[in-house]
Amino acid sequence: MPGELLPPLEDRCSIARTLEAVGDRWTLLILRDLFRGVRRFERLHEDLGIARNLLTDRLRRLEDAEIIQRVPYQQRPLRHEYRLTASGRDLSPALIALMSWGDRWQAEDGPPTLLIHDACETPIQYTVRCPSCDEPVAAHHIRSRPGPGRHSLSTGVAR
Repeated sequence: MPGELLPPLEDRCSIARTLEAVGDRWTLLILRDLFRGVRRFERLHEDLGIARNLLTDRLRRLEDAEIIQRVPYQQRPLRHEYRLTASGRDLSPALIALMSWGDRWQAEDGPPTLLIHDACETPIQYTVRCPSCDEPVAAHHIRSRPGPGRHSLSTGVAR
């Protein structure tokens, strides 16, 4: 409707909101390491080569976004490790998609790492599939339409 006041794009777009939580290089690399089983601050610091203050900041942001949680692993002195929450574990397909894109378009010599399915020892491939017919879906066969949260967003009530 002309003249209708809409919330800022970042409030209306799931991609923009997601990038607010996980969209910088260090955050994605921290998540990659957490998925690989690295849980402790010192190991994250060593593996990533990230400054301590940046690592502390990114971990705090991920915790505030409820993507990770701090869990004590030692009482004296008190020490914590970082574990993915259900929300954090749900980021796995997004990280695999980024990795697959990088393997295809940024790795001249081929993928530096293969992700292997435990059950059959086969390297996995990222594919978007239709939940109804289970067919692979290419980007040019996808369209968008307003979702259930659209009404509340157009009235300025963010979800």
